[in-house]
Amino acid sequence: MLSPIVILLAVGIAVAEDCKGCVSLDSYSFDKVLIFSNIYFFPFFSEEITDVNFIYPILVMHALVIPKFKTAVVKFDVAFPYGEKHEQYAQIAAATKDSHDLLVAEVRVKDYGNKDNSDLAARYKIKSETFPAVLLFLQGKTEPIPFVAEKETDFTADNIKRFIKMKSGVYLGLPGCVEQLDRLAEEFRTSGETERREILNKAKVFEETLPETQRAAAKVYVKTMERILERGDVFVQTEQTRIEGILKGKLSNEKKRTMEEKRNILHSFLYRDEL
Repeated sequence: MLSPIVILLAVGIAVAEDCKGCVSLDSYSFDKVLIFSNIYFFPFFSEEITDVNFIYPILVMHALVIPKFKTAVVKFDVAFPYGEKHEQYAQIAAATKDSHDLLVAEVRVKDYGNKDNSDLAARYKIKSETFPAVLLFLQGKTEPIPFVAEKETDFTADNIKRFIKMKSGVYLGLPGCVEQLDRLAEEFRTSGETERREILNKAKVFEETLPETQRAAAKVYVKTMERILERGDVFVQTEQTRIEGILKGKLSNEKKRTMEEKRNILHSFLYRDEL
């Protein structure tokens, strides 16, 4: 029985040294990765055989090319990126290293000399003054979705992860969230009233099994379910508006963190077209 090994180097991909976990793409590898990003590989090939011209026909012949990643997030930036935004993006790669659905990548663009990768930036209408620019590529969609930071300080790992989760459906644990309760929230969102009451009871039972550090978060899930049952789905939108308004005000660091975590939990109850 074959043991699948994902190989990215076979299509000329290099991992950026200062963005651990990020896949560095260029004009040659970009389309190959988005189309054929996961590959099953024969374990009996010698390690020396890495020529893509040799490997690719064999993979196609044996139908070993499997679908691309469900989601790919790509940062377009200067040739030698640095600073807070680059560090924030690197945190996404580190935080999602175990995800099999998400590829975190970057394209470094030169605006001098031979202008490496400037053709990719032009393809997606990205200008150098907007660097770093982040695009989200979804399986089955022809156009990427841009991440928009309203303020400079909005370019954070948590905000980009929230954006990825909302637009793609790929599960990414956000601060304050509990994965099992996120799953219940998703189930709750798509169920009728009778089933919703059953899910609420499940959430209450699950809350009792959690360590004290997660009890406060669990109470937010439970309270949100109760409010939706009382007031309808519109509660989620009105509560989101209320929280966004509070976050625009002057808050202590602790209060801001609490409200951001509540917002993260609330997003688990939103339909994707509401995000």
